[in-house]
Amino acid sequence: MNINWFDDDVYKLLMRLSINFVFITIIVRFIYYKITKRKDYLFTYYLLGFIIFFICFSLKKLDIDTGMGLGLFAIFSIIRYRTNQIEIKEMTYLFIVIGLSVVNSLASNKISMTELAIVNLFILGMTYSLEYLWLLKHETRKSILFENIKLIDISKQDELKAELERRTGLIINRVEIGRLNFLDDTAQVRIFYYDDDQKFSDYNDDAS
Repeated sequence: MNINWFDDDVYKLLMRLSINFVFITIIVRFIYYKITKRKDYLFTYYLLGFIIFFICFSLKKLDIDTGMGLGLFAIFSIIRYRTNQIEIKEMTYLFIVIGLSVVNSLASNKISMTELAIVNLFILGMTYSLEYLWLLKHETRKSILFENIKLIDISKQDELKAELERRTGLIINRVEIGRLNFLDDTAQVRIFYYDDDQKFSDYNDDAS
């Protein structure tokens, strides 16, 4: 029984695993989680990233052809989590985790560690820049049927905003007055607020 207990690829595995762990940790734990506080996605990104890494690293040693490799990743298009539809931002982070894991595991000897580091650093830099530096805050809106029509007045905008903040618990950025119904003494009010400024996380039903 011929069992290979150790070879030089162990060092490659540990080196690439360390690189993968460091960059996924920075992106997922210190960029994504710092903003969203979503532990469920944190769990998924870590485990999925490392599972992809080990699958790709192991299959690389088997010298699989391109067709076999594409067939392998086609499996992931069949598997779906039976939960609510994943948001586009979470899907992007998921793709980043999978992409880095694949690159770090399948890089051949023709790719130097410097090139590998450049790829990881570029993705990390772009993710951080788009998340913290370049993109403006995401403004979300909600429509509310407001019954205190006495506050629907240009001179009482501050009172209206304060009353809506008290009722909704949101930090409101601005308010727009829509349709007025003087028979019922109601008004259609649209409130605008920044997701990042709120104490609550799931106010995305009517995102602009």
